[in-house]
Formats: sequence, C-alpha cells, structure tokens
Amino acid sequence: MCELADVSRSGFYEWRDRAPSQREQANVALLESITEIHDRSRKTYGAPRVHGELKHLGFCVGHNRVARLMKLNGLVGAHGRRKWRRGKPDTAPAPDLVQREFSRSEPNELWVADITEFQTGEGKLFLAGVKDLGSNYLPGWSMAERQTVDLVIDAVVMAVRRREPKTQPIHHSDKGCQYTSLNFTQKLNDLGLVQSFGSTGDCYDNAAMETFWATLKRELAHIHGKTFWATRVELRMAIFDYIEAFYNRSRSQARLGYLSPTDYEAKLLTA
Repeated sequence: MCELADVSRSGFYEWRDRAPSQREQANVALLESITEIHDRSRKTYGAPRVHGELKHLGFCVGHNRVARLMKLNGLVGAHGRRKWRRGKPDTAPAPDLVQREFSRSEPNELWVADITEFQTGEGKLFLAGVKDLGSNYLPGWSMAERQTVDLVIDAVVMAVRRREPKTQPIHHSDKGCQYTSLNFTQKLNDLGLVQSFGSTGDCYDNAAMETFWATLKRELAHIHGKTFWATRVELRMAIFDYIEAFYNRSRSQARLGYLSPTDYEAKLLTA
C-alpha cells in the first residue's frame, strides 16, 4: 500500500501512531458539549441555537465549526425543509427508455406526457398533454378540474386516435401517481404503446414536456395580456385556440427549419 501511495513506510507508521492534535482534542471536548445541548433541547436545536447556547456558556467558537461538527455526527434540529425525493428503480412499472435523448427524426417514435395546472377565479384547471418529439406536434390533450387518472387517459387516447401509429411509440412521463396507476398502464398496453419513466423529482428527465408548458404559459400570457383567468371556460377556450389553431398549425419552430409542426409533417410525407 505504501508503494502504491508513494509514501515511505516510516512515514506511514509515524502518521498511524501520531497522537491527536490539539485541534482534534478540542473538537472532541466541544462535541461533548454540543451533544449535551442538543439532547437537552429534545433534539430540536439546530446549529444556530446550539452555537448561541455555547456562547452563553462561555465558549469562543465559530458557527461554522459547530455546524460542521453537528453534520459530521448526524446531529440535526427540527426544521421544515423537505427531504430530496430520490426515486427507486422499482417504484415504476417500466424503466427509463429515453435517458434524456429527446431528439427524434420521425413522428410516432417518442411521445412525452405531463400535467400542468392553471389558477382561475373558479379554482384550478389541470391540463394533460402528449407531445410527439418527431415533429413537436401535440396530438393529445385534455382538461379537467381535478388531476385524475381519467385526465391522462383521455389525453393519450386522443393522441392515438389522431395519429393511428403503425409502430409502437414510447410514452415517456414522470412518476406521477396518474401515470404509474394500474388503469393507465393497462390502457397503454391496450393501445400498443411502450411505457417509459424518468426518475423521481428530476425535471430534466422530462425536460421536453416541461419546456412546452413554459412556452405555452409564457405565450398565452403575452397573447391575452394576463396570467389570471376569471373562469375555467374562458381559460379552456384560450388553451384550445393556442394548441389547435396556433401551436400545431402555424407557430414556426427553429428545430423544424422554421416550419410549424403540421407543415413539417407534411414536408416529411412528400420527401
């Protein structure tokens, strides 16, 4: 090991047998006081409160040192921060078949799906969408007052009926409960689609659909001059007009050579 690390044997033994430094000894003593204060607080104090208690006891120590020692020894106070969600490989009925490779040259190869929400004077309106990354066309969408399984099923059924794919497109989404439900999984099997999921809590794994939502909300607000809608009916009409009359049929896109999704697909058919 000494040869691999390029150190002398005498240097190794000197390091191994060296007594703890004054700093290390001071940290041991300080940690005892920190632990005592933390336990006395019923384990609710974080580093700022522990540091304050130490100052009252006459300790001359920095906040960062206290925080570092608490972190190294797993001492955490009560807080309202959410733990970062980490998806497990077996939490979804299908693997990630996309791996953030969103580029597709032909329609009906890869569909991405997601749900977004809008606030109105009557409450929330949820919009589920299915986007074809071969042409950026949005063949399926649905709106409802609640984000149920039927909401996402209606969107994918609409996409299949409009596209009638001869192959088996990949349907990629996040691990929302609507998409991981048994009813939705069975529906995809019945429709002949291949299911794929991104990881939990990672927006980049479904970035193509997240980008569309951002575009829709930004341009919808610009067109109508507002971000808040008085009624759901008014918002439904605006979303319908944006998707079907503007986005799919006439909005040019740089990736498509400044053609609309409809014109791009027409060009592919004549090529």
